[in-house]
Amino acid sequence: MSRRGLLRAGGGLAAATALPAVLTACSGSGGGKVRLVGVADEQQPVTKLVAAYRRSRPGVGFSTSFAPTDQVQTVVRTQLAGGNAPDVHVLYPGSGSAMSMVELAKAGLLADLDDQAWTKTIPKSFDAAYRRDGKTYLYSAGSSVIGAVYNKRVFAEAGVRPPGTWSELLRVCATLKAKGTVPIALGAQTPWVTQLITYALVPNAVYAANPRFDDEMAAGKATFADSGWADALGKYQELQKRGFFNDHPDGTTYEQQTSMVATGKAAMAVQVSSVLANFRQAAASPDDLGMFLFPGGEDASKLWIPAGIVVGLGVSSRARNSAKGRQFVEFLGRQENLNAWAAAVSAIPFSRDSTTRLDPVLTPFLPVIDAGRAVPFMDQRWPNAEVQPAHFAAVQDLLAGRTDVKGALAQMDEAYGKTS
Repeated sequence: MSRRGLLRAGGGLAAATALPAVLTACSGSGGGKVRLVGVADEQQPVTKLVAAYRRSRPGVGFSTSFAPTDQVQTVVRTQLAGGNAPDVHVLYPGSGSAMSMVELAKAGLLADLDDQAWTKTIPKSFDAAYRRDGKTYLYSAGSSVIGAVYNKRVFAEAGVRPPGTWSELLRVCATLKAKGTVPIALGAQTPWVTQLITYALVPNAVYAANPRFDDEMAAGKATFADSGWADALGKYQELQKRGFFNDHPDGTTYEQQTSMVATGKAAMAVQVSSVLANFRQAAASPDDLGMFLFPGGEDASKLWIPAGIVVGLGVSSRARNSAKGRQFVEFLGRQENLNAWAAAVSAIPFSRDSTTRLDPVLTPFLPVIDAGRAVPFMDQRWPNAEVQPAHFAAVQDLLAGRTDVKGALAQMDEAYGKTS
């Protein structure tokens, strides 16, 4: 998610002053308590699992705090560099961001978790998300998908059904617009939201024809500009030109986007399944909301989707209570706790057994995943922390008319070529 403030001179200090007092205050306190700092989307599962852990170990205290993604990541990265990091903190899978597993592991800021039993059950195909140089540094319960969260009541009142192809999507959006409903809520003021429509479209535009695209990019044999990324961003722009977004998406936040869909002011929003709980909480009834594959192609039976490892936790290698933090993460790795975390964020646990119960909203996505037509979130394979904020900025510039598709992708290619 968003790291733009982190990449600007002085951005860490500016963001720190804007943080809730509970987050900034914990940086110099804690004593024997395990200090844990997470993003708001982790609060529900972390709070429940901390309570469960304390029931088995009543002598272990915790100091926990949560805040929006942009704020937490800026402050935590600053604390890690300054030597006053929390014991356990938010950590993103793979590479591609300043708070990703690879970036922090390269800097020697993460404790190795490879001796814990749960790490042995991580599928080999997930190595790039969890491991660097054969060592495990990330705890994450599993994978989430990107699709369209939609208001079933709004769809029914408009007489439309979830579309299965791009052409059907355009027709559904046109019908909704004619009924006076915003077809797609877009909270582009919140930087990380800008990437989701691109991510939903790129699997069909790029990976369906060339599953090795990431390897070719890494080898210097492909570029964003000369690939299906141009088609994906072109479709993104088409949705805007047809008036299928809310007015002023660049002035609309993620929270406002969520409220619009939950209350029926908008029909749908392209989002990651891990935040579905927030939409449900904002709705009059959680049953009003469903989720479908956001179709980027014209063959409903062969759609590709993005499915990425969800945001997780890492243990600081330099923190005061690093050993206690490792013990807590080991507890999180038990199957029942993997199940609990995954259920809280509508994710699919990386390890499943007979006790695993998946959120029904994921049912339409499972056949696509099982058929091998799911690809990791694009940033999880990017080589540095520059590309993702360049993508955020490129989309915002595209929506504002400050650039075109060619210019947007040129920005991303330039960032991809930088040394981390």
